[in-house]
Amino acid sequence: AQQVVAELKADVEERAGRELTHAAVTIPPAVSRSDHRAHRYVLESVGLECTAVIDEPTAANAVLGIRDGAVVDIGGGTTGIAILREGVVVATDDEPTGGKHLTLVLAGALGIGIEEAEELKQDPANHGDFLPIVRPTLEKIGTIVARQISGHDVGRIYLVGGTAAFSGIAPIVSD
Repeated sequence: AQQVVAELKADVEERAGRELTHAAVTIPPAVSRSDHRAHRYVLESVGLECTAVIDEPTAANAVLGIRDGAVVDIGGGTTGIAILREGVVVATDDEPTGGKHLTLVLAGALGIGIEEAEELKQDPANHGDFLPIVRPTLEKIGTIVARQISGHDVGRIYLVGGTAAFSGIAPIVSD
């Protein structure tokens, strides 16, 4: 993790033409305090002062500015959800299943390597052909969302994260 962050830091510094000294880090919701510390330590190990450790759906909402609803962050390995009331996060959770699961399903179904499946998955031109293959995984994501919002009056759901860009995901999660 330190090596990856150091490389990203160097790349951003080169592009921006200035040194980075501060950073915030996002984590899946409902992770342990030790995970918070571990993320902070990675930033500090590459010379960045960690200004905040924020769960991913809450961070997404800092950009979106949602007052009421659910932010569903469908990342690589998990689906994280933050439920908001009047701009305040009232509940968060995170469950396994995300973009990597779609990649694994595609690799198995197509008989190809994981790297190739990931590359093909990211091309929107392939989404129509792949939708029937990954539909059960997208339905599982929908089930995760339904379970997490159960008991909350959620009028609108906002899908964010890389997997949310997969064409056709919104109607499946809505169903």
